[in-house]
Amino acid sequence: MSTKETKPTGGPPPEEMDPLTAAETPEPGETAAERIRNAELPPTPQQIEELKARAAKADEHWDRLLRATADLDNFRKRAARERQEAIRFANASLLEKLIPALDNFDMALAAAGNAEGNSVESLKTGIAMIHNQLKSAVAEAGLEEIDATHQRFDPNLHEAVSQEDSAEVPEGHVIRQLRKGYRLRDRLIRPASVVVARKPAA
Repeated sequence: MSTKETKPTGGPPPEEMDPLTAAETPEPGETAAERIRNAELPPTPQQIEELKARAAKADEHWDRLLRATADLDNFRKRAARERQEAIRFANASLLEKLIPALDNFDMALAAAGNAEGNSVESLKTGIAMIHNQLKSAVAEAGLEEIDATHQRFDPNLHEAVSQEDSAEVPEGHVIRQLRKGYRLRDRLIRPASVVVARKPAA
C-alpha cells in the first residue's frame, strides 16, 4: 500500500520565511527604536537625529524637574522660617500698647513711695488710669469681658461655683459674679465664676 506525499500549498512555512522580510513588517505599537533592535539593522541618519532630539528633550525635562524640586524645597524652608518669626513676634503689637501702662505703674509706685498729703487719692487716680489703659489695649486686641451679673446662667459662658436661695433674683439667674469671664472674639478664654439663684424651700 503506497502513501502519497502531501505537498503544502500556499506560501512558505513560518520557519522558511525570509527574516529580513519579517523584520520590515512592524508590529502594532512598535517604535522605531524597537524595530531597529529587532531587525538588527543599523539606524538610518533620520532615526539617529530623532533619537538625539528625544535625548535632548529628556535632558531638558530632567533639568526642569531638578530646578522645580530645588525651588519647592527653598519655598518650604522660607515658609517655615517666616512661620516661626510670626509665632515669635505675634504679640509685638499688643505688647507695644501695654508698655505705656507699665510706665504708669512705675510712676504710681514711685508716687506711693513718697507718701505726702493726698497721695492716696493721687494713687487711686493713677491706678484707675492704668486700668483703663490696660482694658483699652486688650479690647483692641479682641479681648471681650463677660459680665454675668443678673444674667440667666449660661453653661457656655458661666461657671457655677455655688447656689443660693433668693426671692429677689429669679431661679437660674446669676446672683453674684465672683470673677469676670473673657473671650477672644468668638472663642471663650475663661468662663465667668458665678453664684446662681435657686428658689427658696417652702
